[in-house]
Amino acid sequence: MNHIGTLAERRAARLARATAATPPQPLRVRRAMADGEVVHIVQGEQYVSEDPNVVIATLLGSCVAGCLRDPIARVGGMNHFLLPGGEGAREDIGFGVHAMELLVNALLAHGARRERIEAKLFGGSCVVAGLTSVGEKNARFAEEFLRREGIRHIGGSLRGDSGRRLQYWPVSGRARQVFMGSTAPELIARETRPVATPKTEDAGALELF
Repeated sequence: MNHIGTLAERRAARLARATAATPPQPLRVRRAMADGEVVHIVQGEQYVSEDPNVVIATLLGSCVAGCLRDPIARVGGMNHFLLPGGEGAREDIGFGVHAMELLVNALLAHGARRERIEAKLFGGSCVVAGLTSVGEKNARFAEEFLRREGIRHIGGSLRGDSGRRLQYWPVSGRARQVFMGSTAPELIARETRPVATPKTEDAGALELF
């Protein structure tokens, strides 16, 4: 006889599977910045820190980055996921679900409490004309995940048609983005590898959140 289990049991099972997987280690890129040390993450990575001098950075096209923190425990982190996961598969930990649950679980392991976690979401752009579904699905998934898990969505920047260069200060919750003028193939390639220096094709005003 199959036992479906309660929502709490299913959530615990998903978190156990997520915790069992060891995410790749992000590349620390030390730069001459007054703000502190930059940790650059790419697709499939996440990073959590309690250091107020650490900045987490990434490049986003159709991908989405979840920036989550507990302002009381003063710990936060960022992930970067490529796809939301299998549609209609409630127990599927797919890219997005896996990434979000790993990040939430990592925050809890560092002393955060679920009811205090707040989130900012970035990315989900349509960077290839006529192919709007991937970025939109990522954005909708991330928003729905926060609603389903009871995590406050306090800001960010989703959708649009431009790539983004994103920096996030996980302790203060400060976020900074610059819209990018890269071509789609170049942007997609750059999402998968660290970029150590700013590029001259960045376009759009600097935004602070």
